[in-house]
Amino acid sequence: MGEKNVSLNASEVYLQIHSLALGGQHEGRGRVNGNDLMAGNCTCSAEGDPEIWGEGIDARGEGMDALLDPNLPAATHDIHDMTKPIPSHQRSRIPMRAVGNALLAPPPASAPAHSPEYRVIWDLTVFFSIAFNRAILLEILTLSAMTPARWTLPTARPYAFSFPPATTALIIIDMQRDFVEDGGFGSIQCGNPEIFASVHDIVPTVQKVLEACRSSGVQVIHTREGHQPDLSDLPASKRLRQISAPHGHHTMGIGDQGPMGRLLVRGEYGHDIIDELRPLPDEPVIDKPGKGSFWETGLHRTLLARGITHILFAGVTTECCVTTTLRECNDRGFECCILSDCTGGFDQQQVVTAMDTICGQDGLFGYIGHSSEFFAQVSKAQDLTPPATPPADNDSLLSIKELQQRYMTGATNPESVIAATFDRIEQYQKVDPFVWVTLKSRQECIEAVKTLVNKYDGKPLPPLFGVPFAVKDNIDVEGIRTTAACEMLAYVPTSNSFAVNCLLDAGAIFIGKLNMDQLATGLSGCRSPYGTPHSVYSKDHISGGSSSGTGVAVGAGLVSFALGTDTAGSGRVPAALNGIVGFKPTKGTISARGVVPACRSLDTISIMAPNLSDARKVWYTLDQYDKLDPSSKIPSSLSLWKSDFRGPKEGGFTFGVPSPAVLSICSKPFQELFASSVQKLQSCGGRLVEIDYKPFAKASDLLYGASLVHERIACIGHDFLVKNMDSLHPTIQALFRTAIDSNLEAWQVFADLSLVAQYTMEARQQFEKMDVLFLPSVPCHPTIKEMEADPLALNSKLGTFTQCGNVVDLCGVSVNAAWVEGEFKLPFGVTFLGASGYDGKILDIASVFEAAVSLQTKF
Repeated sequence: MGEKNVSLNASEVYLQIHSLALGGQHEGRGRVNGNDLMAGNCTCSAEGDPEIWGEGIDARGEGMDALLDPNLPAATHDIHDMTKPIPSHQRSRIPMRAVGNALLAPPPASAPAHSPEYRVIWDLTVFFSIAFNRAILLEILTLSAMTPARWTLPTARPYAFSFPPATTALIIIDMQRDFVEDGGFGSIQCGNPEIFASVHDIVPTVQKVLEACRSSGVQVIHTREGHQPDLSDLPASKRLRQISAPHGHHTMGIGDQGPMGRLLVRGEYGHDIIDELRPLPDEPVIDKPGKGSFWETGLHRTLLARGITHILFAGVTTECCVTTTLRECNDRGFECCILSDCTGGFDQQQVVTAMDTICGQDGLFGYIGHSSEFFAQVSKAQDLTPPATPPADNDSLLSIKELQQRYMTGATNPESVIAATFDRIEQYQKVDPFVWVTLKSRQECIEAVKTLVNKYDGKPLPPLFGVPFAVKDNIDVEGIRTTAACEMLAYVPTSNSFAVNCLLDAGAIFIGKLNMDQLATGLSGCRSPYGTPHSVYSKDHISGGSSSGTGVAVGAGLVSFALGTDTAGSGRVPAALNGIVGFKPTKGTISARGVVPACRSLDTISIMAPNLSDARKVWYTLDQYDKLDPSSKIPSSLSLWKSDFRGPKEGGFTFGVPSPAVLSICSKPFQELFASSVQKLQSCGGRLVEIDYKPFAKASDLLYGASLVHERIACIGHDFLVKNMDSLHPTIQALFRTAIDSNLEAWQVFADLSLVAQYTMEARQQFEKMDVLFLPSVPCHPTIKEMEADPLALNSKLGTFTQCGNVVDLCGVSVNAAWVEGEFKLPFGVTFLGASGYDGKILDIASVFEAAVSLQTKF
């Protein structure tokens, strides 16, 4: 197979082909037009033991449609005499071993959001000739989309270390002044100036690895060993053992005053990471009191939240903190490899023995590799990156990742992005004037951008630098009226909510405040005095609520992301009805301080974004413990689980669904689309298990059918509601009047709280059988007229699958799954619910599903 250069439309398939044919090696590299593959014009015939592999198949733009013309010839397979399409039950047994070998590379910096690179490997063992049709290409690319690309360190010990860069982290252990510079604790610990000086020699190589990880998107995490200034977290054994040695060389101990401040004490100059390896704003720094990195730290949750499966290690000292942390990671299911030239220690024999122990006995704890092979993989990936795509026009909003890349390369600037953002907002106001409650002026935002740019001139950019966002109008922003869509309640806050502060500190640009159902009571989006916004996809259909403006602003591409709140589904319903992602983290993990409460024990800030990757990136910024918020969960109280380095697709996962009787509430199209979604989730590695849905259904009934509705009255204020009842939206008025006039007995409140505890326990037991509960996000998509005709019953119906979430303390995310074809093409969303604290797990599973849906939609 020689090099062939063909070009058609925007579709190109980038292949690097290595094959052994007729006993000789033949190598070619070039661009092969997709239509040639589809029409069967590009075939390879070889005898012996051929291997053909292609890397970086990047299908971009509408030109891919040309590859999928149903009129193209049907597939033929001269494999084991197969001359017809392969039945699904046989596909895992054919010599074309796609399973486990079809791998997805991370999208290049230039690729559009929905065009990931694909790497497909075929190991063919017989004479063959293959022509692709739509079904076969889709199957291969779908499999590829769910399996990350892998890099390999071929000479690692005990054997080649293979890892997906998309879910790999580089952990740099304790590269602090106290450990690698003269006058620190390390120089005392080592006791040999010559050996200690050699430890610093690893810095240039570690720095090079760090820069390579940053340029290729590999997550970076730093650790620092040290103690509180009062040494309250320092065990006596650690403080006294070495310094008490009768003939030892430890003349100073932890906490003693040294040239760079008190030794190994947080906040001192010596405690910080050396300048050459200074962390960027989006790189977590784990402060640890021990030699390992898990005790009394958030490292485990940090890794799980980011979907990390593999870890590369660098830092000091090999024999102590590096290998201790690696062993801890091994126990928690992560696959680990030490880069041998990126680590050093204070006793060379111990260093050698420590690394031999890690990889000994066929890899007892992990692998030992070398940075040179890592650099080769990074270089190879960069070589395979397709040519740059032209800049996006002002009609489309780039993903957060793409915005950051363009800012870093100078391809665009925040001022231009904000100007384009306001152009889109002004255009969309002609389509739907009811999205915003308060919109900052264009000039105000431009001035804010200029201040931000000056602040970070010549400095590393924060993770959300220059990203436009908005918030629901029950979330405080300093100096901007908070109304909760209720003028009688309106006030001007003198400080930001905790969440908004986190976003502003991360460099995001606040644009305005969004419409909502009054007092965050409702799921329809039809209960606001500021007008009724409609779905992005139909002026006749509801947007969903109560975070109605949030869903529309993101769905219409007016902002990169927006915050809502979610009590009974208000962050998931609008997302589903506008074709976007709505993520409701575990209750108490994002601070509610500075949010007008609807039902304080259940309220959760939610994140809406165009895709899971963006929602997850925003979550990393907001997921911070707030000790001043009484509803905040202490991080150490959250659930943890063992990682499966194979990922959801290969490692598998379990999921449950409601019974057919429960699902019968869905419209016919939604029932059909959900059934298809279940099949798709199974193809993503899911195994359907039988569960008891009753605890979730009963918990849902508690939200409005019992005393919990009275917590809403307590949060808003009984006297306020009575005084202003006639001024409320008619539907809200009817709901609260009924509750206030009810003959609720005090004992019923406690009875219902007991039921909440009971159903929470029973739901937790169901999650012992499954990883996720898989549901339609909503049972139907009503029109505005239908909702206005029956506002209470239809609203309740909308919450069928969302209302239980916060009652039994679950996390959940809604993802678009399909489209309802008809007069309007309307989105159909599905929700992944997980047990409390399992946010990272549901996002991992949902991401595999999202990739499969995105690919199928593209085709």
